[in-house]
Amino acid sequence: MKLIALIIIALSFSVAAQPSMVSVNEFQLEYEVAGQGKHTVLLEAGGGAGMSDWDSVFNRIAEHATVIRYSRVGNGNSTAIKRHFTSNDYANYASELLVKLKVTQPVILVAHSYGGSIARDFAAAYPKQVKALLMVDPSSEHDVDILRAINLEIANQEIAQIKLDDMTNGMSNNYLDFWSKRPLPDYPQIKDIPVTVIVSVRKTKQPANLFFTNEGRKMWGELWQTWASEFPQGKTVLTEQSGHFVQVDEPELVINELLSLMQKLN
Repeated sequence: MKLIALIIIALSFSVAAQPSMVSVNEFQLEYEVAGQGKHTVLLEAGGGAGMSDWDSVFNRIAEHATVIRYSRVGNGNSTAIKRHFTSNDYANYASELLVKLKVTQPVILVAHSYGGSIARDFAAAYPKQVKALLMVDPSSEHDVDILRAINLEIANQEIAQIKLDDMTNGMSNNYLDFWSKRPLPDYPQIKDIPVTVIVSVRKTKQPANLFFTNEGRKMWGELWQTWASEFPQGKTVLTEQSGHFVQVDEPELVINELLSLMQKLN
């Protein structure tokens, strides 16, 4: 009987962890839920990425908490679109997703790359739904400022090309969403919650653009150190061992920082 019970539990977990679809406003969003525990973790993927952005750490997180990952509209198996969404639009949909999934307690929001911009909009707009932020090499509205500070002429050329590349599929998240905004948002309205930012400052011998030069890496780390220091419970972790996909290069680092946040919340 004990063996049968264990098999049933294992099968139940397996079924619960399969990707599903849910209607959020006018779209279908792909999502997956696994694990259990005191805390609920919502994973916000990078720009153009579906929920597979978290393959390297999803099951590990499920060992410690209930974890939800999903594909934003236009990504993964969610509804395909050819329309520009802002990070604030995506934050609104993330909030509604939690409502649809009947998540009533505030979550720990873990975000990668462009997901970091969504996470900050989410934390500012829905303070009752979030209790901590962990951002993994997040995008910043000040990216272009770093490029221009290093070499204005070359920076403007690189930014123009990035803008064209970004708009090839009709969704210019990076450029139109925050690079072109003035004044730039700094999200001072986020409440006092534990905030951790993991930042890749790894140097490369052949940088793809000014942003990845040694000077650019130094300024990138300093930018996030300054931002996180504005929060009473802010923390910055700089790593030279990972590229942009820290959760792939150093999954243990991401897991350990998440567990550290959980400890603060216990």
